[in-house]
Amino acid sequence: MSSTPARVALITAAGSGMGAASARELAAQGWQVAVMSASGKGEALGRELGGVGITGSVLEAADLARAVQAAMTAFGRIDAVVSSSPHPPKGELLTIADDDWHRGLDIILMPVLRLARLVVPIMTAQGGGSIINISTYAALEPDPLFPVSGTLRAALAHFTKLFSDQHAAHNIRMNNVLPGFIDSLPEKEDRRARIPLQRYGRVEEIARTVAFLAGEGAGYITGQNIRVDGGLTRHV
Repeated sequence: MSSTPARVALITAAGSGMGAASARELAAQGWQVAVMSASGKGEALGRELGGVGITGSVLEAADLARAVQAAMTAFGRIDAVVSSSPHPPKGELLTIADDDWHRGLDIILMPVLRLARLVVPIMTAQGGGSIINISTYAALEPDPLFPVSGTLRAALAHFTKLFSDQHAAHNIRMNNVLPGFIDSLPEKEDRRARIPLQRYGRVEEIARTVAFLAGEGAGYITGQNIRVDGGLTRHV
């Protein structure tokens, strides 16, 4: 019988959509999961998957700390963090209120930074770990549909490279997954028409990419922005 401990993943904002799909995929691949969401659905999902569930918001530093502690109390380690987040505000570029830009920062960048502060000492002591941030295709190819999300997730791409360079020596990796239009949102014909594969992506396809980046098969991948968009973005 193997004495190797089960790998442990903490997934935030995972009551539904891509976060929940990632938790399910990781659990199916044998990971222990700690699942957090503000709605309470993550708490139920964590229990359903045989792990831990936490009700809390990624906007609250104390809730993120509580989620990390819950995972450590239950499992004694954290091998991967999947940082999912709610949707930030949208609108016409110059009419978006200051408070909405600040809220976007709190939704998109601050949870990643706060989680990194919490888990880097843990992962360093363990000999490594992986952090995967669910971002957007608009981080690298601006789209007026998502001005707050694209702008601040471009900043997240910058932070990810800085982080990965600094912590690579400790075998701690950070990568971003950049989904295109995904079936967790209502499908619109004009958006589908932009996609070379002519369909929306499935949350399960994002989840499999997340699980790959969390595992040993992606052990030489860090500081990257992985587009999973059906060919939507055009730059090379």
